Amino acid sequence: MFRFAKFQPTEYVIHYSAGKVKREGRGLTFFYWQPTSSIVTVSVSSADLPFVFNDVTRDFQTVTIQGQLTYRIGDPRKIAELLDLTVAANGQYLKRDFEKIGQRLINEAHTATTTFVASLTLKEALRSAEALASAIMNGLTQSASVQALGIQPLAVAIVAVSATPEMTRALEAEAREALSQEADMAIYSRRNNAVAEERKIKESELNTEIAVEEKRRQIRETQTQADIAVEEKRRALVDLRAENERKDADTKAYALDTLFKSVATVDWKTLLALSGGAADSKVVMAHAFRELAENAQKIGNLNITPDLLNTLLGRDEQS
Repeated sequence: MFRFAKFQPTEYVIHYSAGKVKREGRGLTFFYWQPTSSIVTVSVSSADLPFVFNDVTRDFQTVTIQGQLTYRIGDPRKIAELLDLTVAANGQYLKRDFEKIGQRLINEAHTATTTFVASLTLKEALRSAEALASAIMNGLTQSASVQALGIQPLAVAIVAVSATPEMTRALEAEAREALSQEADMAIYSRRNNAVAEERKIKESELNTEIAVEEKRRQIRETQTQADIAVEEKRRALVDLRAENERKDADTKAYALDTLFKSVATVDWKTLLALSGGAADSKVVMAHAFRELAENAQKIGNLNITPDLLNTLLGRDEQS
C-alpha cells in the first residue's frame, strides 16, 4: 500500500525501508510503501520546558526555584538511535518516548540546581537567580546524557527563587528592622553632621575671637612699648636736665666758693663800700648805730627822735 507523506521544515524525517535508511532530511515529501517502511520524525525547532524545583540551602532552608529551559535537537540521528520516535500514518508517535526528552532535561537541570543551591545560604540563594541560571546551563552543556541525545540547550531563565512563607515573613521582618536601623543611622548621621558643622562654626568663632584678642594684645603691647619708649625718653630728658642743673649748681657753688675764698680776708666794711651799700642812708645809719653799740661804754646818753626812728624803720614821714 503506497502512502504519501509530507512534513514541515521544522521536522527532521528519517525514512527506513527494510531496516535501512532510504531517505532523511528536513521537510521531506515522498511516497512510501507502508508495509515495509518506518518513518521517524524529530522536531528540530526550539522548545520551552518550564520547571519548578524545591531544594535545600547550606543553612538547611528550603527554597522554591521556578524557571524555564529552552532547547532544540541539534543532532536528530543521535536521538533517533536512542529513542523510538516512529510515527504512524496519521503523524502521531507510536510510543511516548518523546516525553523522555523533557524529563531527562529536567533531571539534569535539577541535579545542577541542587548542587549549586547546596553551596549557598538562604539569603545568597534568594539573590542568585542569574548565577543559578548559568550553573544550570553549564550543567546541561556538560551532561553526558544530554550530549548523547544530541540535545542543544539554548537558554535557561530563572523566574523566581522564593523561600517558605514562614521564612519569607521572617526575612521581611529582618529587612524591615534593617531598614529601620538604616533610617535611624541616617538620622544619627544627620545629627552628627549638624553637631560637627556647629562645632566647626563655634571653633571658627572662637578662632576669630582669639585672633581679635591676639591683635588687641599686640596693639596693647605696641602702645605699652611706645609708652615705655616715651617714658624712657622723658627719663633721659629728666636725667639730662638734672645733670645740667647739678652741673650748673656745681658751677655756681664753685664760683661762690671761689668768691668767698677771695673775700674771706677782706674787711666787711670794705666789702660794704664796694657793694655800694655805703651810698644808702639807711645802711649808713645802721652802720652808725652798730658803731655806737660797740662803743656803748664811751657814750653817756643817746637821744633818738621819732623822725629818726621812723627813718630807720623805713616809714614815710606823712604816715
